[in-house]
Formats: sequence, C-alpha cells, structure tokens
Amino acid sequence: MLKVINELGIHAHAAGQIVDLAGKYKAKLFLQKDSQEVGGSSILSILSLACPKGSEVRARIVGADAKKFMGELERLFKNKFGETETGHYRPRKKRVKMRGFPVSPGITIGKAHHLDRSRTTIVYSKLINKKEVEREIDRFKHAVDMAKEQIQKFKSNIPEQVKGYAFVLDTHLMILDDSLIFDSTIQRIQREKVNAGWALKKSVSTIHQLFKKVEDEYIGRRMDDVDSVSERVLNNLTGVDPDSLTEIQKEVIIVAHVLSPCDIVEINVKHVMGILTDVGGRTSHMAIMSEALEIPVVVGLESATDIIVDGDLLIVDGNTGDIIINPDPDTIITYEDKKKQYYRYKSAIDRVRHLPAETSDGHKITIKANIEFLGETKAAIENGAEGIGLYRTEYLYMIKNHFPDEQTLFDDYSQIAKMVAPNPVTIRTLDIASDKIMTSDSEIGVSKEDNPALGLRSIRFCLNERNVFKTQLRAILRASVYGNFRLMFPMISGLGQFLEAKRVLKSVMRSLEREGIEYNRNIPIGILIEIPSATSIADILAKHADFFSIGTNDLIQYALAIDRDNEHVAHLYEPFHPAVLRMIHQVVTAGNNEGVDVSLCGEIAGDPLAILILLSLGLEEFSMNIGSIPLIKKMIRMLQLGEVRDNFKGILNLPTSKKVESFVLKKAQSLLPDMFKDDVFRYRTTGVG
Repeated sequence: MLKVINELGIHAHAAGQIVDLAGKYKAKLFLQKDSQEVGGSSILSILSLACPKGSEVRARIVGADAKKFMGELERLFKNKFGETETGHYRPRKKRVKMRGFPVSPGITIGKAHHLDRSRTTIVYSKLINKKEVEREIDRFKHAVDMAKEQIQKFKSNIPEQVKGYAFVLDTHLMILDDSLIFDSTIQRIQREKVNAGWALKKSVSTIHQLFKKVEDEYIGRRMDDVDSVSERVLNNLTGVDPDSLTEIQKEVIIVAHVLSPCDIVEINVKHVMGILTDVGGRTSHMAIMSEALEIPVVVGLESATDIIVDGDLLIVDGNTGDIIINPDPDTIITYEDKKKQYYRYKSAIDRVRHLPAETSDGHKITIKANIEFLGETKAAIENGAEGIGLYRTEYLYMIKNHFPDEQTLFDDYSQIAKMVAPNPVTIRTLDIASDKIMTSDSEIGVSKEDNPALGLRSIRFCLNERNVFKTQLRAILRASVYGNFRLMFPMISGLGQFLEAKRVLKSVMRSLEREGIEYNRNIPIGILIEIPSATSIADILAKHADFFSIGTNDLIQYALAIDRDNEHVAHLYEPFHPAVLRMIHQVVTAGNNEGVDVSLCGEIAGDPLAILILLSLGLEEFSMNIGSIPLIKKMIRMLQLGEVRDNFKGILNLPTSKKVESFVLKKAQSLLPDMFKDDVFRYRTTGVG
C-alpha cells in the first residue's frame, strides 16, 4: 500500500513521473484506489483516481522487472514526487550534499546506479496440519541448501584482491548451520505452526536481542552477517532473484540500502567506481573487504537510496565521507583537482610502505597493525606492518552458539604466529561482555545487565569463568612456540586484578608442563591501559608488567563519560581533550621510569594530526588500522623527531581540545607543508566518523 504524502497529491506532474517510470521496466503497473483500478501507463487514467494528500493507493505490478519497478515506485511516493514543503516542485537536478562514514579512501565522480537490496517482505501464514508443517520444514531446509550453494559459488569465484577474506564466506556458511538459525527456525515452525519465512524472521529477531547492547563496535557489526545470511534464505523461500552486480557493464557508483560480503565478491572494479549505502559501519565485513578493492566507499548515509536517483551525477569523497549530488561545473573542477592530488599523494605514500618508519634525524618508530581476523594478516603485511600490535580474539566466540574448543583456538593462533614471524603478535585475551556471547545452550547463567559496558566483561568475565579463560590461555601458550607472541590482558583496573590474571596464567603453564606440552616460558605479559584508574596507578602497574599498550578508544569514552555511538553526545568524544593527553603522558612517563615498553593501539594512532602529538609525548610504537599504515609511515619519514618535540612543548598546558587542535594544525602546516596545505587527507579522528 502506497501513501500519498505530498501536498499537491497525485496531480499531472506526479502522474507523469509514474508513467515515465512505467516506461523503463519490463512490467505492467496497475493502481487501485478504493474499488477503482487503472493502468499505470496513462496519465489521464491515474488522474481519474483522484488521489489527494493522505490517500492510499494499492500498486500491482506484473512482469520480469516487478521487484525493481516496485522499489523505484515506493521511492517516488516517499520522495513526494520531488515536491517541496510549500507545494512546489524542485528542479530535478538540484545540487544536494550529504555526509556519511568514510570506510575506503579515494575520490570518484560518476553516475548513480541503484542496486535493490530492500528487505524481503514476509507475510504471516498459519499452518493447518502436520503435513503442511513438514512441507514448510522441507522448504526451509531446501532454501538453506540453496544459500550454501550460492555462497560456495561466490567463494570459488572470489577476486584476487579479497581472497584473504574468504573466511568471511566460511563464516556465513557456519551461520547457516548454527542452531540459533537452523534449529531454532525448525522448532518455531513445529511449535508455532507458522510459515518458514515468519519463523526465520523471529529467530533472527531473537539474535538481534542478544546483540542489542553490544558496546564493542567490532562485535556488534557481526549482526550484519546474520542479517545477510538470513536475507539470502528469505529470497530463496520467496523466489526473489536480487539484482546482480555482474550485470553492470558501464562505469557507475553503486547506491544501495546495504551490501553484503557476497556483493563485494561480485564487484568488477572496472565498472564499479564507488559504493554508497544507507546503513553500515566502518567495521562491517563489507567495509573491510571493500577497502581491499581500493574504491571509495561511504556508508551510514541513512537516506541515500531515497534522495539519489538513477543517473544522478555524484562526487564521492571516501576520505571525508562527503557526497555531492548533481554538482555544478565549478565543484566538479575542484574535485577533479582534489582527485589528482589525492592519487599523486597516494602513489608517493605507497612507495614507502615497506620502508622502515624512521625519522629524518635517525629515530626508529615501530608501526604495527590492529586486526580482528586471521584473514587480515596478509593485508597488514602488504601495507607495511612490522607486526600485529592488537589481535582481537573475540570473533571465534561470536559465530557459534557455544564456546570454541582449545584446538579451534590453537589452529587460529598458531597460523597467525607463523604468518607474522619473526615480527611480534600482541594477542589480547577475550574482551567481551557476558551477555554478548551467542549461547542459547551455554552452561553459563548470567542475569541481564542494565549497563554491560561497566559490568561483567573482558578480564572480569574471564576471571569469573575460569574454564573459558584457561582454555584460551592454553591455546595461546601452545601457539607461542610457532612465532613471537606477547600476551595482553584488557580492562585491568587495579594491581590485584592483574596479579590474579597472572596467577591463572601460571597455573595453566604448570598444567602444560605436567603434560609435557611445549610453550614459550618467557612470553611477555602486558596490560591494555584503557581505564582511567589504570592510568592513575601506571607507576604501580609498571613494576609488574612487561609492557603497556594504551587503548585510547575505550580510554577516551571512560575518561569523558561519552558513548561515541550516541548521536546526542558523540560530539563530546574528543581525542584531543587535555585530560586524555595528560593520561597518555602519565602512562608513558611511568613506563619509561620502569623500563617498560609503552605503545598505543587506538584509532588516533592512524590520525596524521594525532600522531604528531603522540610522538611529542614520548611514544615511539603505534598499532593502527591497516589502511592508515602507509600514510603514517610517509609522515614519520618526513619528520625530525627532535623538531617535533621542540615544537610541541607546552601542549599539555592548553586548556581545551579546540585549542589543542588549532595548535597542532598550525604546527603540522609548518612542519609538513606539502602534506597539510592541500587538505587532501582526513586528519581528525572524530567520535562519529
């Protein structure tokens, strides 16, 4: 049912747009109001329905392009047929600017191409007898088998650029077999006597509840995989054949509500110049994989599919997240120049990615990568990472409805140890809240927490669930003989907690020794400093730790009491806040006094402005997102460390984050004029970007 929401109703101009749309598709449109139905290819017939604002019209479309046609028709109604609030029609090619979250850098200019990825409509149907229930279960199983075949086909044709992410498709296959999807849906069909699509929808809704309050963005984004897999099954159940990227034969910029990893596998970079989506985050698998294709990608635009029309000319800035729809000639010329500058800089940056990050006055700076999956290791090395500074280990706990066993963990950890050796891998123990693990049949019973970010999570969860903790520690220690491992405990708030974690580790070591299992007895044990209390007693902790790594993502949120994913307060997430800078300096000083290595592994490590501050505070080792490594290396090789530290004296005395940013930008333009004068690169890590 379509609702007429524009002030003028369906008058001649609106009716003409419907007729124009009808001429684009191999399908016939019929519109019905009350008891009258007319064809959608005649302006006069449509006008005869007399549809003022507030009317409801039922659309019936028959033909090969029915689904595409319906999607465009719904957008036309939702977009008020181009009518303004005052009842006038805006010019068709009006310049509009949008901003989303940039996830893959670059600048491109091209025509928009809508890809229909709207959710499948599921209608509730009650089953009458046992025979219908059995038939519906068979339909569901067949749809799941079809989905597996489709994903296997995608995997066999995966492009070279994203082969390292084939494990994402393996994960999708595992999700299809997961009891929270497969068994739960079958049980709902049997118990509630409902159709398969409705039962699957309810199963997915239950999983959404499990992930609802996920604080960790990396973990929360795994719900995208569940949605992608379930949508594929629903398409198979309903016989919907979604638009294929392989059919695109001209250069376009894809505009879609959402894209899945399977969509990324289908992309031909000769034809797809960029990607825009309404939803998604920087840590979704789609975003991670698309960056490997080296095309500009901006997500989280919310209404791009409503505002952008097929054929609109677009400028996509994957460095800033800016989108310009139907730009004027002067804007096009400006962005053509920016595009040339960006790719000129990028070429220069790429040439130094495998060179050491050494300042021009001879100081060696260590640059490592933060990764979440084993499949990212190759990309990290290819981008010049000198090791893995943060290996997040939560993923294997999120994809099944039971805890991974020791062998599964060992296989993963030993592989990364071998791939990165002789360079080090800093492996973080499980950093997850008790209510985020997909365990429908878990033996762990934990009551729901009102504020899980401050509850039983991370090292607290591990110390509470010793068997889970010990299983992971055994796997890490066993894998340590295959490479250069460093073990790091997250969310340590006090010395007693750290010493207790070390006692558990020692007991695991003794167990392995009794069993005659080899491990690295001298594995370094460190602390992820991410709680204000830990910064305050860093001098005490330094006497008991082998190394510190400062996790600024959480440290900033806890220090400023800010949830950066909350749109009402995200603007208060300030990486350059004087309190944050003083905390970092306090930890560096404490580490230096005790001879403890101090590194930083937060997002700000990959920020060109922030890196200048961090170098001035005494840090000389950083771990960052893979894509930031070449640029930061290039910067460091252009700098004199002594000059940076001389120029930044007194920065800890500045009273506000704005004054800090203004100060740093001015110094950056003086120290590195070629890099900062053209404003080509993103240089500020914000709370909402």
